[in-house]
Amino acid sequence: MDLLSCLGKKKTVSIRTNEESTALCMGSGDVRVWATPALVALMECAAAQLLADYLDTETTSVGTQLSINHCAATPVGMEVSACAEVVSVEGRTVTFHVRAWDGVETVGEGTHSRVVLNRQRFEEKAAKKVQQKE
Repeated sequence: MDLLSCLGKKKTVSIRTNEESTALCMGSGDVRVWATPALVALMECAAAQLLADYLDTETTSVGTQLSINHCAATPVGMEVSACAEVVSVEGRTVTFHVRAWDGVETVGEGTHSRVVLNRQRFEEKAAKKVQQKE
């Protein structure tokens, strides 16, 4: 696994907005437009899918940082695309420039970081929290 080989690579994913992805439905506001949590999920999806092409079956990536500006509203029914571009690799941390648009304008932009780790160890560590709580 050579993470440096993904520097400069880009991945774009697209979805059509629907009622379930509105701020009103997701609980992040009281208007019937595409929600910020949905924007975040689409940006993370693009980044995760890009990295997945460079990882073996024992590793995965998890989001650790996201700083975005949700700068325009998108109504229900429009298609939205998000692009993630790898801008830096520092050890196991990969940082992306992320941008989303709805065919009319940019609706969000910022940075996102993901850490590459061993899938099994990560899941085991998370599961131990349940045992600690009991």
